[in-house]
Amino acid sequence: MTSTPPPHPAVALVTDYLRTMERRDLAAAHALLAPGFHLVFPGGRRFDSIEALVASAGGRYRRALKNFERFDVAPQADGTVVVYCFGTLYGEWADGAPFSGIRYIDRFTVRDGKLVDTYVWNDLAEAMIARDRP
Repeated sequence: MTSTPPPHPAVALVTDYLRTMERRDLAAAHALLAPGFHLVFPGGRRFDSIEALVASAGGRYRRALKNFERFDVAPQADGTVVVYCFGTLYGEWADGAPFSGIRYIDRFTVRDGKLVDTYVWNDLAEAMIARDRP
């Protein structure tokens, strides 16, 4: 019988962070962040706190959850680890209508067991435009 090896510690950290954010447990999420943590979203929108990110999302969707499809791990020469998370989003728009199957890629930098930054690419805006077309 074969067993699946445990995930890379950086993947476990990223997964924990993403699930914590889905629950909106911001106190637990903060424990996973390095000082100076920031996020960059499509359109170059930079957030210097997870509270600012959550506030910004409120006008677009009630909740967004992630189906994880793949994680790529890239150790760097400086000791950091870059983790790419690929998958699809599902959830509810601000009006309560469901959505699913929206592609995303998140890139995380991990240093000393903490998240340093996150860069996000997704098709959420395109899905909103398509939804609103007559």
